[in-house]
This record gives sequence, structure tokens and C-alpha cells, in this order.
Amino acid sequence: MIRISCPSDCAYLDTGSDYQQKRLSEQFLPVRRDFYRELEESGGQKAVALFNLIEVVTFSYFEGRRDGQDAEVMTALQALRRTLSPLHIPAAPMPVFAEHLRKEYETFSKQNPEQIADSSDAPAALDRIDRFASTFSGNDFQSSRFLGGLIGYVKTHHPEIADHLKKKHEPGHIILPGQSFRPPSTPDTHTHGPGCEHH
Repeated sequence: MIRISCPSDCAYLDTGSDYQQKRLSEQFLPVRRDFYRELEESGGQKAVALFNLIEVVTFSYFEGRRDGQDAEVMTALQALRRTLSPLHIPAAPMPVFAEHLRKEYETFSKQNPEQIADSSDAPAALDRIDRFASTFSGNDFQSSRFLGGLIGYVKTHHPEIADHLKKKHEPGHIILPGQSFRPPSTPDTHTHGPGCEHH
């Protein structure tokens, strides 16, 4: 997808993408395990809960997308950090994934305030998470190494979680405002004529 602009229905794209994710997941596993332990020692369970939330939201958002790039994740982490900072820093409107991550964090923290890092300790945890993701991503401007590693890790080592998250975001489960639960009605056949009341 980066070097060759394959059409989305290319027969080899899914196979190649799955292979790359599986390969990256094996590299991601030990690095993630070490980081997880380090994050728990420095920030405790609340920092780990924040990292887990970021992993789940990132997997859910990017799993079906082939065009996702690590830069989107780093931008979202930095935007969330700015949001939780005690200093108000005016910024441009947030990119789509950054806004999505912020909303998911706010929802989770309102429902489980005692379980996740808050504005007092989240910025330090987010700095560590950002460094971890950036280091794994590497220096390539269009890298998707972190996303590939994370998605492959979840699919390979936690397939039940991957299946659950995929089902949550399958098309057809979202009801848009104004959309009815009933199937569309079939129009009656009507012939316009002299006794017709239509105007």
C-alpha cells in the first residue's frame, strides 16, 4: 500500500497484510511485555489501564483500515496529553482519531474514575506510551509498524478480544439519527387517474 498503490480488492493484499501483522506481532510481544512491566512499576494500575484503553481504541479504529499510519496514533496521544494538561494550550482542531480517542477516554474515565489515570498522572503515562509507540514505529515518515505490531499482537495472542472488538464495529450495527429500526416499506402500486387525491 505504501510502495505500490494496490486496489483495495487485490487478492494478495489481505494475505500480505495478515503476514506482516503476524510477523510484527512476534517483534511487538517482548517489547510490549517489558514496557507493560515498566509502566506498572512507574505509574501503577491506573497507568496500565490507560495503556490498555489506548490499545483497545486503537485496535478497534484501525483494524479494518489498511491506510492507517503510526503518526495518527502519536498525534492522538499528544492531543490527549494536551487535553489533560493543567495548562490550556490553544491548538488547531483535532484530527479524527485524536478526537475519537479523547471521547473514549472521557467516557471511560466518567464511568470508572477510580480505575484509570486522571489529569494528575495521565500526562506522565501518556509521555511514556508515546515514547514506546514512537520507538517501536521507527524513523520512517509513513510507518505503520506500531499499528501492524499492535493489531497483529491482539489478533494472534488475544483472538477472543479481537473477535469481540470486530463485532462491536461491524457495519450495520450503528443506528443513525432519523434511521428506523423497521425495514423499509414497499410502496403500494398506484395509478394516477381522475379519482386520485394527490396534488
